[in-house]
Amino acid sequence: MSTGLSNNLILVLAGIIMSLVAATIVVAFLIHSRPHQNYAELESRIRTWWVIVFIFSIAILVNRAAAIIFLAFVSFLALKEYLSMIPTRRSDRQAMFWAYLSIIGQYYWVYKSWYGMFIIFIPVFIFLLLPLRMVLIGEIKGFLRSAGTLHWGLMITVFGLSHSAYLLALPADSGIPAGGAGLLLYLVFLTQINDIAQYVCGKLLGRHKVTPQVSPNKTYEGLLGGVITTVLLAFILAPVLTPLNQVHAIMAGLIISFGGFIGDLNISAIKRDLGIKDSGALLPGHGGVLDRVDSLSYTAPLFFHFIYYLYFR
Repeated sequence: MSTGLSNNLILVLAGIIMSLVAATIVVAFLIHSRPHQNYAELESRIRTWWVIVFIFSIAILVNRAAAIIFLAFVSFLALKEYLSMIPTRRSDRQAMFWAYLSIIGQYYWVYKSWYGMFIIFIPVFIFLLLPLRMVLIGEIKGFLRSAGTLHWGLMITVFGLSHSAYLLALPADSGIPAGGAGLLLYLVFLTQINDIAQYVCGKLLGRHKVTPQVSPNKTYEGLLGGVITTVLLAFILAPVLTPLNQVHAIMAGLIISFGGFIGDLNISAIKRDLGIKDSGALLPGHGGVLDRVDSLSYTAPLFFHFIYYLYFR
């Protein structure tokens, strides 16, 4: 990792940590000044953010392989939570084993920078393999539902999320100020800040609901607040972390803000359909890993192909 790359990454990561420090101080002040109010969930969210930022920072600063392994593990946890939510048959276990095994294959192609296999491995080869395993078992009842839900889960939790890792595999001599790690940080930070801005603006200003049957807390005011915040930060951070010009930076902000909103709604629709609130309890204050990466499952492929089209096609 070059010095310039380290400096750019450290500059942005330092800003994120300073923001967390400020948020921690604000929450501590609220707890002290308003003891009658319950800030347990907010306090829990901040503590979890500290853990997430620490682990993610270590992963992208060590080397490319460490970051790819970390993101593969995130895909594993997300797929595991997804499969624990949906109804499955006993006969699906072999197919589920191959689904888990596909994570290794998908991220191996990322590590080898083999774009051709990366882009078709799950949508083509695994798509054809899993039904074969189900058919050979001979269980017909519920076959269509099982095949569809398993394929959909793989596309979201593995194929979609793996696009974030492939940012690390883009050519190092492509003129990106902070390299692939900078693009990854840009994507992940904007995706998460979009979620936070939508949540905060929705809480403070939300009046008009977007999809009350899917996610009652989603409002047009929250969506607009997320879009404005994300586009502004995308514009500011672009020269530090990406090769994007001003127009492309604004486009990236729009892609991430609207893509994140749709990704969040998709997982909300699944949970609403299944009658559950959170996908898990691994991240206190946030729910499960799938709850935290639902937006990224959409923003990662959209942002990756936007960058790929502009600079690598």
